[in-house]
Amino acid sequence: MKVIVVKNQDEGASLAFSILKEKLAAGARVLGLATGSSPLAFYKLLRESELDFSDLTSVNLDEYIGLDETSDQSYIYFMKENLFNAKPFKQSYLPNGLAEDSQAEADHYNEILAEHPIDFQILGIGRNGHIGFNEPGSSFDGKTHIVDLAPSTIEANSRFFEHADQVPKQAISMGIANIMAAKTIVLMAYGAEKADAIQATVEGPVTEEVPASILQNHDDVVLILDEAAASKLA
Repeated sequence: MKVIVVKNQDEGASLAFSILKEKLAAGARVLGLATGSSPLAFYKLLRESELDFSDLTSVNLDEYIGLDETSDQSYIYFMKENLFNAKPFKQSYLPNGLAEDSQAEADHYNEILAEHPIDFQILGIGRNGHIGFNEPGSSFDGKTHIVDLAPSTIEANSRFFEHADQVPKQAISMGIANIMAAKTIVLMAYGAEKADAIQATVEGPVTEEVPASILQNHDDVVLILDEAAASKLA
């Protein structure tokens, strides 16, 4: 696990962009993508770059159950607004939050991931150490599944909704085993509210109570942190 401390999100985005270009030059063809605030500056760089993704595949971490692309809080909407409309991929996969059978959709998503192994995965991290929507207690062996979102996650995500009761209570998320199967993982975290989770991820024991701690066991992980997020590291 490599930890790099940067001054701000813009510097972090530039670093992540450099790593991506290096991996693309080495043959990466499937990108694992994340939503949330952490990758926004990174996606802005991608939109403004000369990179061509038209022969690449993207696979997203997760999607809320009950929202579709017409909802401005769905992750497919987020991805279109922040990347896909400007930089279309050959094919882009996200879980279908409106699937009649969510479990069947999760199983289907595992098939997609088996067909498209991820070369380069972008991650954020929750205040409780979750990655994707894998909350504390999630099995390290878990694959794409239906998640009951933790109250802390619902509270954190409520800032994106007009009212807290509008935040979906469930999502379909890649499992930790899916994430760990990526060849390269770049996790970005900014702000003091992420400091405890980062400390537990980097310096704590590998435990399912801190899902991100499993990244200690991955061969190619880069953590890009600002000074606030890294403030509790030794």
